[in-house]
Amino acid sequence: MLASFPKQDAGACESSARSLDVVVGQEGGVYFVRIDRRIDRCGWPVGSSLEFDWFELYAVSPEGKILARRAFMP
Repeated sequence: MLASFPKQDAGACESSARSLDVVVGQEGGVYFVRIDRRIDRCGWPVGSSLEFDWFELYAVSPEGKILARRAFMP
């Protein structure tokens, strides 16, 4: 995920793990992991966003294998 951010922004808080929020759920023996960008953790005003409703969603096996990935950016 972090590797997908622009290389020129690698040192910026907005392109670091600090700016990411992770939510994990489980259904039917599969884990669902949603990653949201939270740039308010980098000094931006709460509710700020660099994208409109951006997130990534992964289906992950109990062994940690990524079964599917769904990136969403309108």
